[in-house]
Amino acid sequence: MLAVAKPEISPWAAIAVAADTVLLTIAGLWPRCGLVGPNWTSLPQASASHGEIAITIDDGPNPEITPAVLDLLDRYGAKATFFCIGENARRYPDLCLEIAARGHAVENHSMRHRHNFSLLLSDGYFSELTAAQETLASITGIRPAFFRAPAGLRNPLLDPVLSRLGLQLVSWSRRGFDTVERNPAVVLAKLLAGLKAGDILLLHDGNAARTASGVPVILEVLPPLLEAAATAKLRPVTLREALPVCQI
Repeated sequence: MLAVAKPEISPWAAIAVAADTVLLTIAGLWPRCGLVGPNWTSLPQASASHGEIAITIDDGPNPEITPAVLDLLDRYGAKATFFCIGENARRYPDLCLEIAARGHAVENHSMRHRHNFSLLLSDGYFSELTAAQETLASITGIRPAFFRAPAGLRNPLLDPVLSRLGLQLVSWSRRGFDTVERNPAVVLAKLLAGLKAGDILLLHDGNAARTASGVPVILEVLPPLLEAAATAKLRPVTLREALPVCQI
């Protein structure tokens, strides 16, 4: 309206709109940014004060890797949050059930993990998230409370959809890039550098890189990671365990 009433300022209005659009676009392409909506990059303070961390595992379930991951977590008495792709969960429902049965959390990582997820419009986001919600809930009997965007990328249209579905966006505090880095020592070093209470760690049981000998990197990284956490008196919990009581 202002630009119409005073045509002489319309170029400045256009510049302001363009700058705002660019800022929001950049914010959406920055996984840990909270400018386009609430985003957990670490656990709530109450959880951190209890020495808790969260290990989150993306892109599964995977029949070759997920069972071994579950066995390692059991061995160390650790709990994790699995951000599962809906199509993978539909393909391997027994794995999703096993994740939940062993006391871990199954959360929403979209239905198809689309490469163009950050370019979707509201209807596209709603379709992707709703399909995954229904798929995961029908398998485990528990409706996901958290969502992680594919590669952590999204745009400002996602936040209203998350609010509508009652989902909390989660990114991470630190990641080891274990989908591309084949050296477990490098991945582990990235995860352990400055590790502290409240951190959210990102690993992958789907799309996992493999060592030179063909072992999924996550299987080499988890034992020393969990040992280091225990030595530092840090307790891995699910994101649901870290939710404030008022949100449960």
